[in-house]
Amino acid sequence: MDKDFGELVYNSGLKHEGVLLLRLEEMNGQEKREIMNYIIENFADEIQNNFCVFKKHKFRIRKK
Repeated sequence: MDKDFGELVYNSGLKHEGVLLLRLEEMNGQEKREIMNYIIENFADEIQNNFCVFKKHKFRIRKK
């Protein structure tokens, strides 16, 4: 959930195995677990080597 880290990785152009930036500030623990389970169950293969952002119930994948 560290936006500065996400921006650093995205803007640096450095090689990574995949980044998942979660913007879940307004959610409680149970909601966060449900979102994580949903993302991993449905998008695990797409996260690898890409920069992904979840914010306000929207999931974006920025492919290399």
